[in-house]
Amino acid sequence: MQLSYQEIWRGLENLAAAKGMSLSGMAAKAGLDPTSFNKSKRIGADGRKRWPSTESMNKVFHAMNVTVFEFMELAGVPCPQTKRTIPLLGLVKAGREGYFDTDGNPILSDDWDGIEFPISEAKNVYALEVSGNSMLPVYREGDKLVVSPEAEVRKNDRVVVKLRSGEVMVKELAHKSAKQIELKSLNASYDPIIVAPDDVCWMARVLWVSQ
Repeated sequence: MQLSYQEIWRGLENLAAAKGMSLSGMAAKAGLDPTSFNKSKRIGADGRKRWPSTESMNKVFHAMNVTVFEFMELAGVPCPQTKRTIPLLGLVKAGREGYFDTDGNPILSDDWDGIEFPISEAKNVYALEVSGNSMLPVYREGDKLVVSPEAEVRKNDRVVVKLRSGEVMVKELAHKSAKQIELKSLNASYDPIIVAPDDVCWMARVLWVSQ
């Protein structure tokens, strides 16, 4: 269920057109800079492709009152017709032993619940339920983060990280090199965290948020 660079931008263009708005008007309604989705913003100064952030996409979905799957249709990506139950675990429990293997794949037990989700790819996709307000305004209590340990992790992706200390956290990958990994907090009240690669047991990408 991963969307390509072209599909993401096509979906935004088609969504704005479906709502009778310009891209700048849609961005403004979502509380974003009106130029956020301009074509000039889609390639960085270094020539690399720039992707809209998960936070920006979530704001657009809320402002336009569309679901992820309606957006996929607008992007030209057929949605799976059947729903599948994926494992669900409270984020607080995720740091305890016995719930994940060394690669970040879920080890299922009676402690895992489940939610229905229309997804056909990535066998080991699972969901973590947020508790508390430490990730506001990006994620709220009760949000279910759909996570894939198989998906490629890129800079600025939202990720679930387990450290060798046992702590599990949800952060934004700000920088990764052979010497250090910088993880940006979703709540501006918390400072970024810098860790050595050897201190990380596994890192998995957050694909979507299900409320």
